[in-house]
Amino acid sequence: MKKLLLIASLLVLAIAGSSRSTQDGSQDVFTPIGKYLQSGDYDKLSAWFADNLELDMLGAVNNCTRNQAKLIMKNFFSQYTPKKFTIIHKSGKAPMKYAVGSLNAGGERFRVILYVKTSDTSSHIEQLKVERE
Repeated sequence: MKKLLLIASLLVLAIAGSSRSTQDGSQDVFTPIGKYLQSGDYDKLSAWFADNLELDMLGAVNNCTRNQAKLIMKNFFSQYTPKKFTIIHKSGKAPMKYAVGSLNAGGERFRVILYVKTSDTSSHIEQLKVERE
């Protein structure tokens, strides 16, 4: 009986630990963002944008609003149709996390760097940089 109670307690602790790691966004915040980058869904991607963010597209740096960044991403995706996006590296801790990814789009490869500000209630892209590899 004691062994069964011990196993049940360890199982509860393991489940609680895994749910805590996903609630703080440490593993999940870049999953939907990466999915929208891969599909070229600028509309859903823009929902992750901060009200004002820095967007560096192929060397053209813009401090812009969410709507302006949405239009810039729309133009980028229409010129370079995305095929595949892969996260290469993730790091940082709340309130600022970042990820580096590789985007295959329009027959070219791009390096994408994302800086995401996180809180208990939300996460927003503060900076997005796209450069040719």
